[in-house]
Amino acid sequence: MNGRPSISVLYVAPPSPAYSADKLFDISNPILNRDDSLLPYALVREAYARSGIEVHTADLLPEKTDHGCDFYSLGMLDGIDELKRRGNVRFRAFVIFEPPVVEPRLYRALPELTAIFESVYVHNVDGDGYSLDGVDVSKLRKLYWPQPRHDVIVNYWEHQKRQCRIVVVNGNHVPKKIPNELYSKRIEVMAALAATGKIDLYGRGWERWWSRASMWWPYWKNRRALMSIFRGPCASKYEVLANYHFSLCFENMAMRGYVTEKIFDCFYAGTIPLYLGATDIETLIPQEAYVDCRKFQSWSEMLQYVENMPEEKISAMREHGRAFVRGSGGGRHREALMSVFGLAQEIEG
Repeated sequence: MNGRPSISVLYVAPPSPAYSADKLFDISNPILNRDDSLLPYALVREAYARSGIEVHTADLLPEKTDHGCDFYSLGMLDGIDELKRRGNVRFRAFVIFEPPVVEPRLYRALPELTAIFESVYVHNVDGDGYSLDGVDVSKLRKLYWPQPRHDVIVNYWEHQKRQCRIVVVNGNHVPKKIPNELYSKRIEVMAALAATGKIDLYGRGWERWWSRASMWWPYWKNRRALMSIFRGPCASKYEVLANYHFSLCFENMAMRGYVTEKIFDCFYAGTIPLYLGATDIETLIPQEAYVDCRKFQSWSEMLQYVENMPEEKISAMREHGRAFVRGSGGGRHREALMSVFGLAQEIEG
């Protein structure tokens, strides 16, 4: 595999301790594998298994090993110093999924990470949203958010009974104080449109005024409006999205290259994304497949635009979204994790 030394096992530090004990690959777990989010990791494990190589989460790495091993981290810093002291661990790749507004410490650690790992995957390699001071930029690689599907989810995509309304599917979180966060912008839109009766909110934690995630001013300032559109949590994003023509699809931060599963969820379910996030989105996703919220002067103007969208336009945008998922653009995301693990030809970004 890419001329690397022969190995029989490799270890992966998951993005959270919740995925330890090989739960990262357990697609039978209905909670951790919500909406098939673990499928890309399971496919990597299966691909290595066909070559006789085991893949385990890093917590299962023995304290002593006679042979060296390959190590990958999906955003966890803990344990790296201990592994460095062993001397027989090959640090292959570190992947930063979260933006600086969620995990600023990972970006502060970039100088050290690029000194240790062969490759470090980030949303953009030019320092937009973070500092390149002390970073070995030759180690940085463009990250495409891994996706498991080659096509839309037919039963959701073909669902006919859709409301000409806007749905929001997001949990309640408080951001770090970092420029360009979009958590407060998301709340701003919901509050602005709440009185129109044209927007619904689903997700965890919005009703919990006592939680840590609610302890910030935009939430409390707009709580009454948020509760007026809150429809509760949802077991499946796709089931909810399939009931609407439009979805407010805001990333957690405005940053070059930062495109997550949110816009793909819309495409899979046949819902049109009202998008705000990656500042270069038009170079990453066909403009015909989403509505760029940067073009509106107000949120009422955006609402008027979607309410007046002809059925033919809605159908055309849905088709463009489906074509993207099926095509080479979607393929970059399907192969993204395989590339990180040296199982596919690296995608240039």
